[in-house]
Amino acid sequence: MGTRLRMLISAVIVASWVLSASGAHYHTHRHHRLEDVALTEEIDVRAQRNKRATDDINALLPADTPDDSTPLPPGGDPSDLPTCLLCVCLTGSVYCEEVDPDMTSVPALPKETNYLYARYNKIKKITAKDFGDIVTLKRIDFTGNIISEIEEGAFAKLTMLKELSLAENLLVKLPMLPAKLVSFNANHNKLRTKGIKSNAFKKLSKLTHLYLAHNELEAVPLIPETVRTLHLQNNNISSVTVDTFCKSNNTYYIRHNMNEIRMDGNPVILGQYPNSFICLQSLPIGRYQ
Repeated sequence: MGTRLRMLISAVIVASWVLSASGAHYHTHRHHRLEDVALTEEIDVRAQRNKRATDDINALLPADTPDDSTPLPPGGDPSDLPTCLLCVCLTGSVYCEEVDPDMTSVPALPKETNYLYARYNKIKKITAKDFGDIVTLKRIDFTGNIISEIEEGAFAKLTMLKELSLAENLLVKLPMLPAKLVSFNANHNKLRTKGIKSNAFKKLSKLTHLYLAHNELEAVPLIPETVRTLHLQNNNISSVTVDTFCKSNNTYYIRHNMNEIRMDGNPVILGQYPNSFICLQSLPIGRYQ
C-alpha cells in the first residue's frame, strides 16, 4: 500500500513538471513569433514611407530636366556654350586650345582677362567687337588658326597689350597694332609688302621682337629703333638699301639695340650691299655670295 502511494505521488509530480515545461516553451515561442511579425510590419511601413517620399520628389522635378553629362551634339556651335565650359579659365587667363567641336570665332571672354591662348582652332576672322570690352588683355596668342581677315580697329582699345601672336594663319595684310606691343609674331602667313602699311611698326616705340618669317614680303618694312630681334627669313626680299637698317644722311649712326637679323631663305645677296649694314653691331644671317 505504501509503495503504491509513493508511485502515485511520483507520477503526479512528473506529470506536473512536463505540463509546466511545455507551457513555458509555448509562451516563449509565441513571444518570438509576435516580435518577428512586429518587425516585419515596421519594415513594410518604412518602405512605404520611403516610396511616398521618392514619388513626391519626382513629382516636383520637371519632366524634361536636362542631363548635364550630355555632350554637345555633333556639329554643335561652341559659341552656344559659356567660354569657361569650352576652355580652361584660371585667374586672369583663358586657355582655348584645340577646342572640340571646332571653335570658329573669338570666344566671349570673362571680364579682366589678362591672357588669352586660343591656339590651333578654326578661327577665321577677328572683328572690331571681339575685344571691345576687354581692355585688360596683355597677351593674345592665335597661333595655328585659319584667320584670313582682321577688321581695322580690332586691337584699338587694347592699350595694355604687350604680346600678340598671329603665327600660322592666312593673313595677307595687317591692321593697326597696339602702341605698347613688345613682341609681335606673324610668322607663317601670306603677308606681302603692300599688305603692311608703311608706318605699321614705326609707331611701336616699345617693340623689341618682330617675327615676320615665312611670308611673301618683297621688301624690309620700316623697323623701330627699339627692335632687338628681327626675323625675315624665307620671304621674297630681293634687295636692301642703306636706309633699310641705317641712315644714309648720318655716317656716324649706330643701331645699338639690333643684335639679331635673319634674312636667310630670301633671294637677296647681302654681299652686294655692304654699306647697308655699317651701323649694325653684327651682320644679318643670310646669303653673301
